This record gives sequence, structure tokens and C-alpha cells, in this order.
Amino acid sequence: MSHSARAFWLSSPGHGEIRDVALPAPGDGEVLVRTLWSGVSRGTETLVFRGQVPRSQWGVMRAPFQDGDFPGPVKYGYLNVGVVEEGPAGLIGRVVFCLYPHQTRYVVPESSVTLVPDGVPAERAVLAGAVETAVNALWDAAPLIGDRIAVVGGGMIGCSAAALLARFPGVRVQLVDADPMRADTAAALGVEFTVPQDARDECDLVVHASATEQGLTRSLELLRAEGTVIDLSWYGDRRIALPLGEGFHSRRLTLRSSQVGTVSPARANRTHADRLALALELLADPALDALVTGESRFEELPALLPKLASGDIPALCHRIRYED
Repeated sequence: MSHSARAFWLSSPGHGEIRDVALPAPGDGEVLVRTLWSGVSRGTETLVFRGQVPRSQWGVMRAPFQDGDFPGPVKYGYLNVGVVEEGPAGLIGRVVFCLYPHQTRYVVPESSVTLVPDGVPAERAVLAGAVETAVNALWDAAPLIGDRIAVVGGGMIGCSAAALLARFPGVRVQLVDADPMRADTAAALGVEFTVPQDARDECDLVVHASATEQGLTRSLELLRAEGTVIDLSWYGDRRIALPLGEGFHSRRLTLRSSQVGTVSPARANRTHADRLALALELLADPALDALVTGESRFEELPALLPKLASGDIPALCHRIRYED
């Protein structure tokens, strides 16, 4: 039996629309999922919405179930939580997470969905992608007990990293952001907050997630000699200038990228599925609800994305509701 669905498409940079789509009946090894919630990844998705994915990265930046191509028309997204309606008997009625765009129903291979643990509310599970990115970053960063750490950039990814770092024994964690309103989020996550000019220096590790030149420069300034910056930001098609001619070499600083598309080499024996399952387990912590800063109906997406992309709606994760 075939089904119909509705999907959000970026018709051209800066313009979105909802389209009707026909779904095939699920075959062997496939599931039909009815979406309950999805999340807008404000950093990457707004870059896609503005058409700022560099041509050289079109292949790298494809989402797992993306339709169309950059700069558009394209169906893009990867934070989807739903309930299995058709498929193997053991999955029917179960809540699952999938790296699928904003769409009311979809058919995917059974291997592409991950069970949401019973202790994790479906509406919180949309954060799995952000927490998975933070897990990968901490595998790359390898923080140690008692480290002095700053997280520069209080967006969804930076806050996810700060929340996980706060669980390390003896670690001093500061969330650093230019927006004083992030202080409430930091408090909910159990970490200190400060604006950039007041941040503590002599850090062993700085996790950078502000996606700004100023933030990355400040991250380097906060390090002790031989300290490390792990950069989680993606800058799209922007060029970033850094003061690498000052104390960068004499202080033997390290600047290292971390990207969720590849499992950290430090955990090469783990799969993407292992990492995602771990992220969902970590979402049992209700403190992470602080990362959801807004909610809208699916039908509002065409009007919502321009406001998120322009910053008119300040957000960490903006959650999309599919049912009343």
C-alpha cells in the first residue's frame, strides 16, 4: 500500500515551500515512519538556506537522505524523530531517530533508524545529532580529569559539548559567548558562563563552536602554552583570518578540526551507529532540554526558516511539531 507525505524543500536560496510527495510501500528490510518531531540545525541548515555551501563541498555536505542538489531545489535536514508504522513486527509502534529531512512520513532501510531509549522523550531526541557531534568532538579532544576548558560559542553544538564536559570529574568548564542571554542556558547545563573579554585564560583545551573569526581568535588567546583548540565550526564559503604570526608558534599551540562526518580516529573501533546510540543514551539527562529554545508547526517552516537564517529568531535548536 502506497502513502502520501508532505516535505519541506528549499526551492531556491532564501525561499522554502512544502511539497506533496508520494511514498513507495516499504519493502523487505524497510520501515515506514510517521514523523513526530524534527529539529532545525540552525548553523548548517541556515547556511544551506542562504545558499552558502561552497561548490567544492557540495558532495561532502550532502545529508544522508537529501533529495536535489545545492544550492537548490534541495530537501535538506537530519534531525527527525518518528514512530514506525510499517516494517518488522519488533519495530512497529517504536519511537526512532533518523537522519531524515523535514517530512511528515518517509520510507527508509531498517538499518537507518535508531531506537530512542525508553527514558528519553521523543521531543528531546531531536537533539541527538548535536549531542553526537559533541561526543565525536570529545573523542577528538580527549579531555583529562582536572582540565581547564573553555567552550567558545554557545550555540547548539557548543552547549552540547559544554553539557558533556561538565560530567568530567574535576574539570573547570566555562561557556563563552557574546550574548549574555546564554547565561541562563549555561546555568541549566551546570557550567559557568562569561562573555569573551572576561573569559579565564591558561586553558588546557578550548572547544570552538562560534563559527566566527573573532571567536576562533579568542580561543587561541585563552590557551596555555602547548594547549589545543578543537574547532567544530563550519564557515561555509567564508575565509577566516587568524593571528598565526604572533605567539602561535612560540607557544606551540595546536588548532585541530573535528567533523562529525567521520568517526574520530581515537575511537576507530566504533561505528556511526554506535556513536548515535550513545548520544541518544546521553539524552536521558533532562538538563539538555535547555537546548530547545523554540517550537513551531511543520506548516510554518517556509516562514520560519528566513527568520532563523537572519537571526530575527535567536535559537539553539528550534523544534518542529507534526501533530497537535
